Amino acid sequence: MSGTVDRGVTSAPVRGLTVLYDAECGLCTHLREWLVRQPQLVPLELVPAGSAEARSRFPGVDPAGTLEEVTVIGDSGQVYRGAAAWVVVLWALREHRPLAHRLSTPAGALLARGAVLAAAKYRGAQWSRQRVGTWGGPGTYRRADGWTYVREQGWVYDPPSCADGTCPTG
Repeated sequence: MSGTVDRGVTSAPVRGLTVLYDAECGLCTHLREWLVRQPQLVPLELVPAGSAEARSRFPGVDPAGTLEEVTVIGDSGQVYRGAAAWVVVLWALREHRPLAHRLSTPAGALLARGAVLAAAKYRGAQWSRQRVGTWGGPGTYRRADGWTYVREQGWVYDPPSCADGTCPTG
């Protein structure tokens, strides 16, 4: 008998993961940089959520949803969101796979969900304090630099107004 335990895998093994992250979020980019420094058992590719690359590679994945919560896509089309996405990312890392296995239990899943909710709360507080980006209604995300993500169109540029007497130079 083998020393490995069957964990119920019924589909093709995961040989690569793409992490869609918000490139405008300080916490998200910090975690991106941390991930690229980690030894990986399964290769991670990090792609900005809502980008042209993400939209062309994953046309069936809602770009606005990927800006709201971390989304990870497996090489066979598996889609993980929120806490499940973080667990699968930890599973891909050599030094954190044991933690991923613990977080995949019912008790661990509660902890993972709490961590994701805490990160979302922190992220939301940073956005409102810095006014870097805000959601402007269903499917619309506005950034202070004039770029707007519209669910039906993708990213659209509308230069900031000079009405208040301050204009960006560039």
